[in-house]
Amino acid sequence: MSAKIRIGIAGYGNLGRGVQAAVAKNQDMELVGVFTRRDPQSLELAAPAPKFSMDDLGSQTENIDVLILCGGSKSDLPEQGPQLAALFNTVDSFDTHARIPEHFANVDQPAKAAGKTALISAGWDPGMFSINRVMGEALLPDGVTYTFWGRGLSQGHSDAVRRVPGVAGGVQYTIPSPEAIEAVRAGQRPELSTRKKHQRECFVVLEEGADADKVRDAIVTMEHYFDQYDTTVHFIDAQTLATEHQDMPHGGFVFRSGNTSAEQAQVIEYSLTLGSNPEFTSSVLVAYARAVYRMNQAGITGAQTVFDVAPGLLSPKSAAELRAELL
Repeated sequence: MSAKIRIGIAGYGNLGRGVQAAVAKNQDMELVGVFTRRDPQSLELAAPAPKFSMDDLGSQTENIDVLILCGGSKSDLPEQGPQLAALFNTVDSFDTHARIPEHFANVDQPAKAAGKTALISAGWDPGMFSINRVMGEALLPDGVTYTFWGRGLSQGHSDAVRRVPGVAGGVQYTIPSPEAIEAVRAGQRPELSTRKKHQRECFVVLEEGADADKVRDAIVTMEHYFDQYDTTVHFIDAQTLATEHQDMPHGGFVFRSGNTSAEQAQVIEYSLTLGSNPEFTSSVLVAYARAVYRMNQAGITGAQTVFDVAPGLLSPKSAAELRAELL
């Protein structure tokens, strides 16, 4: 057994760079390879590490304990997740909520057949927010759950925007309603439609010759991403995108507002304020990579979610240390 958990990174965009940084902060882990669809020699890493082509993954199965998948949810992970779960223990950040059950089923079969453990949909939402929704419902069964995202730059929605034909570059911001948040925080339990809770704002650079109206229509009608929201699309130039939209802040809130008796109302609130969406998401992925490694060592295989992972498995500390220091 390796003295350290050997981590591989599949894909080296914002998330892959964040995973590299997160692995460096965990002393029980080591990065053994970054795998890319680009020419590996052309890849500029934030810190030195072995570089490989994605085509080399099949020859590295004995050298990687957990492979962290850093592709996008729209096109990459639905294809890569099942394929790579047949070869490695994996963690991914698949975040198209409506398709999570489908993605789970697609990953579960090859992972089980290969004796691998594949944790899907880790991050902060889905992920940390999911756990807090479950906790809120379990603790306050008589109540209502609310989730608000932003204001922040969404990686998954930005990736979806960039894949629209005619788009050369772009980002998407999620903007919550301040009035809706305050009503929930005050225990009013308002009935809120999707449109009443959030707006979406896109900043898009068009490819030369692209039809702006067609691009706008393709974005605002995109199923699972924008069709249920009031979405505004702004067309900007590449320089503006580079100078004004490169930071990736995000965050949000999960509330459970409920009653423990006719007289007593309770409000649970969990919030995140993130300076870098991808770096925080990456930190979550790396913590769950530790859990995946331990679960596989214990014989737990197939697809898993954050609901299936005991909190202690995320920590590098022993059970005795956790009882003494954090319980």
